[in-house]
Parts: sequence; structure tokens; C-alpha cells
Amino acid sequence: MPSIANAARTMLEQTILPFWMALRDNERGGYYGYMGYDLHVDRQAEKGCILNSRILWFFSEAALLTGRDDLRREADHAYAFLVGRCWDWENGGVYWSVTYDGKPLDATKHTYNQAFAIYALSAYYRLTENPEALSRAWELFELVEHHCTDGEGYLEAFTVDWKPAPNDKLSENGVLAVRTMNTLLHVFEGYAGLYQASGAPVVRQAMKRILALYRGKIYDPIAHRLRVFFDAHYNSLIDLHSYGHDIECSWLIDWGCELMGDPALAQGEAELRKCRLTAAEIHAIDHALADNIYQTAYRNHSLATECDRGAVDTDRVWWVQAEAVLGFVNQWQKHPEETKYRDAAADIYQYICRVMVDKRPGSEWFWSVDEHGTPHQKPIVEPWKCPYHNGRMCIELIRRNPNVTV
Repeated sequence: MPSIANAARTMLEQTILPFWMALRDNERGGYYGYMGYDLHVDRQAEKGCILNSRILWFFSEAALLTGRDDLRREADHAYAFLVGRCWDWENGGVYWSVTYDGKPLDATKHTYNQAFAIYALSAYYRLTENPEALSRAWELFELVEHHCTDGEGYLEAFTVDWKPAPNDKLSENGVLAVRTMNTLLHVFEGYAGLYQASGAPVVRQAMKRILALYRGKIYDPIAHRLRVFFDAHYNSLIDLHSYGHDIECSWLIDWGCELMGDPALAQGEAELRKCRLTAAEIHAIDHALADNIYQTAYRNHSLATECDRGAVDTDRVWWVQAEAVLGFVNQWQKHPEETKYRDAAADIYQYICRVMVDKRPGSEWFWSVDEHGTPHQKPIVEPWKCPYHNGRMCIELIRRNPNVTV
């Protein structure tokens, strides 16, 4: 039986990389923004800036992993589109979306979107050492810290000139949230990427502040899960358990803490010393999250999507399965005596290969399937369907090379 790392390398090299390389728009820049379930590419579809940030991140990390020059060229192409077309040179920041030919379409400035651009630019800088890329990442960091924060944490949506706007893009399930767990998680992720690239103390301090919010406001220590949608004062707006975000958080927050390498995260900052925030405590929260997901959501070789006010959505979504593999591998590597996590990771990876991967030539992974494995006729590519989750799963498995067979 092959190792999960070797299987991931095959998945990356034979399925995910060729698929996204084929979507390169050599005439208008960037990558085509939509492929329907019928595998037809709409060459005049909007180009989501989150999608293009994630593509830049993916090709940068894949090039760093493999050393392939062709992937470096893909990253160069993605970078040119991000800074040339997705960037607001008048007001600063990254738009929500542009037209197929690179004109501003939805000029919303969303904190979530800026975070992914920071993540992508930081990875591209690590690949190329292009100082402009790091400068752009720093510019976005400063914009987020200036415009998107208040006395209690991070806010969400803004107009093109950074005035507050309704958060309709990251609100769902019948609520309109002032703050979300999802944005906070990905600001931490983007900042972790910038810290990896720069080692700057100011980024480290911002990450520590986010961890304090994660522990004190986002994590529910009774239910061992993350709260999702909030008002301005972190009152939860809905009883929603997002299985995919919990398992993603469980390894991604661990990764950020490891980058900082600080056993006492509060060291040097009075505000955090007071609450005695430590890496061990954050790792314990992450372990509790992953274990709760194992007990609650892991059924029939895969993870369900979420539980909204007691009703479980039994669909299997592509990104949830990818994050589940990483989350369980991460927990097994930290707790090797708990072999249930190793076995779950192998089981879900095999499910992905059997069910989530679209075997039709010219395709990649389905968006989602029902609980019986029947695909939903959803797009293969659109502003949210990207190589970030499944590509990252492969890259991380190759790098970690866990002793897991599939």
C-alpha cells in the first residue's frame, strides 16, 4: 500500500496542477473564473480576487515544494494579475472581484479578501524574494490594522474607500454578522504567512492578539467547538457547528503557533500576560476541536458539512474532506498513541479518491456529493472553488510525510 505522501504527490502532479495550469488566461491575465459541472469554461466570467489570491498562493507553494520552473512561471503570471488588476491603486487594498478582462466589478473591500492576498503575496515572496511582493503584503497588513480593527477585534466588510458596509458576503444561515470566526481564522493565517516571510515582531504581536480572541471569544469550552457568527460584542447569533472550519482550525492554528515558537505566547505584552495565554493551552483547544469533530462529524468514511440548529447537513463538501485529512494527520503526529486519527485520515483520503475526485478527463474534484456519494451538479471552478484546500492538503502531506498508508 502506498504512503499517503506518495499518493498526495500523484494527486498533485497528475490531477490538481494540470487542471489549474490549463485554466490560465494568456490573453486577459489571471485564470478563468468559472467552469460549470458540464466542464465548459466561461471565458467571460468574473474573476474573483479571492480565487486569484488562492491560485497565487497555490502555485507559489507548489513551486517551493517541487522546484519546478513551470510552476514558478504560473506564480509569476498569477502575481502580475493580482497586483495589476485586483489591486485598488487609488484607495489601497484588493477588490472582491474584477471582470474577465480585469476591470473592477465588485469593489467591496473585505477583511477576508485582504488576508488571503497577504497569505499569497508572502508565499510568492518566499519563492522569488521579490521585494515588491513583500512590500504589497506589508501594505495590506497596515490597511487591515488601520481600517478593519476596533477595540474588540476585526470587522468585516467595507466600501471601496474603506467605509463600513453590511457583511453579506460572509454571512449565511439567515444571519448578518458583524464579526465572523471565518474571517478571524484567515486573518491569522495571512499574518502567519507574513510572519513566515518576514519574522517581524509586529506581526507576531498581532497573531498573539488574535489567539487571545480565539481562546476567549470564538472557542466554546463547554461544547468544544467554535462559535461562528457574532454581533459587535461577540454575542453568538446562531447555534451553528461548522465541522469543516473546526477541523481546519485545529491544524492551522497549531501551525501558526509553531511558527512563533513561543511556549509563553503572552511574553512581552502586558495585555496577554494578564490572561496567561500559552501555546500549550492553544494546542489543547485545537486537540479538543479535532477530537470533537472525530466523535461528532466523522461518519461513513468522511465528514458531514455542518449542524445548523440541530439539523445536520449530510452533504460531503470538497474542502471539508481535504481539511479533515490534514486535521487528523496533525493530531496523530502530535498524539501518536491516538491511532484513531491516523486511521481516520487514511479512510477519508481513500474516500476522496473514490468519491470526491471527478474521473472525467479535464476535471478535478467535485464541489460536493450527497451522503450516498452522488455528485451535485455544482461548478468545478467559481470564485470559491479553488486549489487552495485540496492543493494544500497534498502539499502539506508531502512535506510532513506522515507514516500513513492508503
